[in-house]
Amino acid sequence: MYSNTHPVNVLKFCPRCGSAQFMATGSRSFLCKDCSFNYYVNASSAVAVLLFNEKGELLFTRRAIEPHFGKLDLPGGFIDPMESAEQAAVREIKEELGIQIHSLKYFCSYPNEYIFSGFSVYTLDLAFMAQTESLHQMTPMDDISSFEFIQPKSVDLKELPSISMKNILKELIQREGTY
Repeated sequence: MYSNTHPVNVLKFCPRCGSAQFMATGSRSFLCKDCSFNYYVNASSAVAVLLFNEKGELLFTRRAIEPHFGKLDLPGGFIDPMESAEQAAVREIKEELGIQIHSLKYFCSYPNEYIFSGFSVYTLDLAFMAQTESLHQMTPMDDISSFEFIQPKSVDLKELPSISMKNILKELIQREGTY
């Protein structure tokens, strides 16, 4: 019924008291029979940034780490605790590419399943349009190995392993000229 990376099949001990009496009470909830700790698996938040060059090509990065080493991705990443989505977008672009972005405009959001260390992390990925003063200062850093600009309609969807990134790209193509 659930994949082997689904939290129901991975979480075996209570994170509060360490008891093995940590039982799934649904597809996203757990209850410890020893200390009564309730745990709910909720979506984590992440951002994706849509940056275009003067030719109308969209910026993509190549992943330097697993999961999906070497595959295309949109620049971005997880939102830190107590950080806004906009702050995360600015931080992630600075960490990954070394540039400052501005004029963030919400575009869309899609759910995703990000499997990391054998564990399904369910995310809600928020996409933002952004601008920068110079794309020529970019340097791949952090968890990306390189970057490239591609016309959105020319992207091979098999190169994008994330369902949310595929959906963001599809919506971008569908809404072309309206943003």
